Amino acid sequence: VSTQSTWGFFIRMEAKKIVTHIPKKDMSAPMENAYDPKKVESGWYDWWVDQGFFHADSEAVLSKKKKPYSILIPPPNVTGSLHAGHALFIAIQDCIIRHKKMSGYEALWIPGTDHAGIATQTVVEKTLMKTEHLTRHDLGRDKFLEKVWQWKENYGGRILGQFKSMGCALDWDRCFFTMDEPRIKAVTEAFCKMAEKGIIYRANRIVNWDCTLRTAVSDVEVEHMDIKEPTNVKVPGYAKGVEVGYLIHFAYKLKDIPEKEIVVATTRLETMLGDVAVAVNSKDKRYEGLIGKELVHPFIKDRKMVIIADDVLVDMSFGTGAVKVTPAHDPNDFACGERNKLPQINILGDDGTINENGGEFKGMPRFTAREAVRAALEKMNLIRDKTKNPMAISISQRSGEIIEPMIRPQWWVRSAEMAARAVDVVKKGELKILPEAHEKTWYQWMTNSRDWCISRQLWWGHRIPAYLCTVQGKIENPDIANPDHWVIARNMEEAMQLAVEKYGVTADKIKLTQDPDVLDTWFSSGLLPLTSLGWPNLESKDFQAFFPTQLLETGTDILFFWVARMVMMSLTLYDKLPFTTVFLHNLVKDAQGQKMSKSKGNVIDPLEIIGGCSLENLIKKVKESNLPQKEIDRGMNLRKKEFPDGIPECSSDALRFSLLTYMNQGTNINLDIKRVVGYRHFCNKLWNAVKFALMCIPQDFKPAPDITKLKLSFADRWILSSLSELAKTVNEGFDSFNFGVASNAMYDFWLHKLCDVYLEVVKPVIYSKTDPAGTEAAVNTLYKCLHGALRLTHPTMPFLTEELYQRLPCPEFKGDSICIAPFPVFEPALFSPDYANQMELAMNLVQNARSMIATLNIASKYKPKMLIHCRDDTKLEFLNQNAGLISTLAKIGEVEAKKEKATEGCIMHVVTPLIDLYLQVKGIIDPKTEVARLEKKVKQLEGMLTKITQKMAVKDYETKVPEEVRIENKEKLENTKSEIAAMQTCIVDLK
Repeated sequence: VSTQSTWGFFIRMEAKKIVTHIPKKDMSAPMENAYDPKKVESGWYDWWVDQGFFHADSEAVLSKKKKPYSILIPPPNVTGSLHAGHALFIAIQDCIIRHKKMSGYEALWIPGTDHAGIATQTVVEKTLMKTEHLTRHDLGRDKFLEKVWQWKENYGGRILGQFKSMGCALDWDRCFFTMDEPRIKAVTEAFCKMAEKGIIYRANRIVNWDCTLRTAVSDVEVEHMDIKEPTNVKVPGYAKGVEVGYLIHFAYKLKDIPEKEIVVATTRLETMLGDVAVAVNSKDKRYEGLIGKELVHPFIKDRKMVIIADDVLVDMSFGTGAVKVTPAHDPNDFACGERNKLPQINILGDDGTINENGGEFKGMPRFTAREAVRAALEKMNLIRDKTKNPMAISISQRSGEIIEPMIRPQWWVRSAEMAARAVDVVKKGELKILPEAHEKTWYQWMTNSRDWCISRQLWWGHRIPAYLCTVQGKIENPDIANPDHWVIARNMEEAMQLAVEKYGVTADKIKLTQDPDVLDTWFSSGLLPLTSLGWPNLESKDFQAFFPTQLLETGTDILFFWVARMVMMSLTLYDKLPFTTVFLHNLVKDAQGQKMSKSKGNVIDPLEIIGGCSLENLIKKVKESNLPQKEIDRGMNLRKKEFPDGIPECSSDALRFSLLTYMNQGTNINLDIKRVVGYRHFCNKLWNAVKFALMCIPQDFKPAPDITKLKLSFADRWILSSLSELAKTVNEGFDSFNFGVASNAMYDFWLHKLCDVYLEVVKPVIYSKTDPAGTEAAVNTLYKCLHGALRLTHPTMPFLTEELYQRLPCPEFKGDSICIAPFPVFEPALFSPDYANQMELAMNLVQNARSMIATLNIASKYKPKMLIHCRDDTKLEFLNQNAGLISTLAKIGEVEAKKEKATEGCIMHVVTPLIDLYLQVKGIIDPKTEVARLEKKVKQLEGMLTKITQKMAVKDYETKVPEEVRIENKEKLENTKSEIAAMQTCIVDLK
């Protein structure tokens, strides 16, 4: 079964060519009493895919029937599993794609996975050692790669299956893998084209070297550890920790004046074995007359070392004003060496042991050599001091190794011109970066862009299409660092043809050896907007229809490493931007605002939120991790504290909706599970609202052709106006990436308008048999609200909305699936701001009446009369026309609005300057008893108020108390004050 057929979710029987389709979910059973996430979220996805709802038709675009809208998924590593960052971009991108698809675009969301060179090779190497006790070198390159491909086929698709569980509307027919045949061909073509343009070149330069993995690694694969105090750091291959956080000061003697010396300092003492000079500032009076003088290297006597002037490298106000120069092991020293034409002496082998250039220390691991060099210098009386030095050390994400800056012959991408063009397209507005605050970061990265090392010393990845040439009589011993000894070609045949032309000899005198290195994973990833749509085949229908894509949505952390490179490579290879808008989401952090990290034990697995997870299993996962015991203990304690009862089942829809409500541009997301649980309750509210509404709508119901022609009540007109306003807010929110605004508007409509108000008001109308025209209007309004609100909510909650949508009557009106139903738009004929203002007045009266009843502790069996003293004729008419609405919502007796004040026996509340509310409580409560009860309650509340005020007055309250606690205290303070004020007003009225 092919990958595509797997993700097409149908079975291909090769011999019989039979296609078995997924049946539509059976909806004949009555609705459950409550929302059940597992049942609701099962069955729909396979059917959606089988029906082709997520498939984009290039012909529809090329024939101008539809406009294209395409997004490339940030491809997860093939080794990966779902994490909070994935959950966020899924929620965002799926929302965008579903919205565009329902809005009439030919929307394409391109799925795929990244081969993840280092990550995948490391996983397979560890598995190989664990299961067969073999290294990759024991197997050899070809056999090892067979193992990697086998692992990829067995385990590499897990994360795509997890994406399915979140309802992603991905076009699986176009699913790519960054090392499948089309991508291999395209990557090779890109490398050759860029080399032909002189953009890719061979050079010996400084790279980030991982001595454990024995490869160069990119900046994004390096973490920085801040060292504030001297400490020992555990490094792979060393029995004891490596001491860091010190500067070692030592002296070099002048060759011609042995009694004179120059003192330098370093945190990496072993690198002095590669020193070729000491630099000083030309303006430094301390070293007048010494520039150009030779120094004596204490261990390599025949090495020429000189004192040079370099005002770029040396700040004469720092330390001794003298800097040791090791061009092969420090980027700043390398630049200094280039300026001063200094030799580059590499002292390390690939595994981090000292090589033949290290003299007597040859063969020692570098950190062992560090101690040996110090001991030898002490013996020679050349150590001058050892001082504390706060610093940052670079750590390889994959191996935990301390990164070693090292000179290596590699393939590089010349970035300056490409970066300048990337700056230009943003400045001209051709490429939008949102939020706009990130433009500054873009300019900083691009204006300081360094050439990019694209070689990796791995076996898993895109083999570099470069061939080292041995030529009889001309190049008998080719030098891997010499670019003239290489040819770049698409295959061996083309390479031989180029070599024959280059060296002017026949093919039989040439031996070609392909570079064993592979390309940096970011190279192939940077080409994906092109290669995922068929480039370099410019005749590809997908490429013609969907390139460039409209949007790139991803995290802020890879703005340079991925986004910028896609822009630069697309402009270089095709002279067009790969997308026109970049939208960057922020980090997902834990509820306390801490960055999620395995070492902190606060990583939240989205699948645990979706399906729920017991405390026992949460702790089990922490125990089974590869963390040190101290961190395991911390993680277990955190789990027990945060989730004493485990994580309840929340559903994919609740998680997605929750993440979107956090999306206020420019702020990080502090993911609180309690909030997700709250949105799971919201899902249940939707379920019950639709269940009730369906009991009010006949199964044979057909919506009226024009709802405005029906006998609509004020409540009908208000809710329809609210629905139209919601459509406007949601469309604008989605189009401007204000997902928080859009999702919060949905929440408000469903919960506070439809459920809390309209459904309550409409019950007596529908149940009543006295007004058929009013009932018809109410039923049509209710149906339109469900039909519209479910479609508006669908991009944020695909499973629940489909389940409920399918239960709506009148299938010919609503179509096969909510996925392909038209997205609601603003309807001016239904909207009026007056309705909202009038309902706000009515609800103000309702809420005040409820508050007064609660304050007076009036039992629900009593229905006090409401008298409204209104001095505004227009509002007076409205209030009397909708007295029944106010009575129903406030759960009180008769409601009457008059120009005159109410009689005795009432308590009063001022609603507006022109409206007073009176509740007739005479005969319902005993004033004296109630005054006594309220005065006692006021004293209790005043005591609570004092405690809250004291809490908030403590020293450093604003800086030391967590923000969520401060917010909670502020709310308590305001609520308590309001409660006291309401009670005191009632006491005055009762007296």
